[in-house]
Amino acid sequence: MDSSLDEPAGCDVPATDERDPAEVVAAMVRHTLDLADTWTAWDGRPAPVDDRVYTPHKAIRRVADHLVDHLAEIEARLAGEDPQPDHWHASETTTAADLAPFTQDDLDEAHSRLTRLARIWSNRLSALTPDQLDRSPGPGWTFRQLAFHLGGSTYYADALGALPVTDPAG
Repeated sequence: MDSSLDEPAGCDVPATDERDPAEVVAAMVRHTLDLADTWTAWDGRPAPVDDRVYTPHKAIRRVADHLVDHLAEIEARLAGEDPQPDHWHASETTTAADLAPFTQDDLDEAHSRLTRLARIWSNRLSALTPDQLDRSPGPGWTFRQLAFHLGGSTYYADALGALPVTDPAG
């Protein structure tokens, strides 16, 4: 695995258990989207967490980028290639787009994007045998460990948490 990946603090070899790795990824996406459902109430102030700041757009970007990055790693390793080094700015950078208001349209897009990525992960992981999940080709974590690692991407959504939704009728 590329050591330059932007991973949450204290990121060691992921512990795994008896859960289906595809369900671990799907549960992370569901958790993220459950929190995102409250983010249209965001007041525009980034949330400081650890040594970074987070916004709704940034949390969605980080989850999506994390899913894409490790999916590319799996596909490269299965093809017998070295994974392409990443050049993400990751959560180190807060872009102007990260600071934009998070609208209902943005929420709808996040649901579509992350749900599709979770389905791709489910299809990929379900096509692998238990041996392939636990004896993955090339250097890096096993594919099972990668899936459990992705489960930790709730970190980005949890940085904002659930925002209080106010009744517009007052």
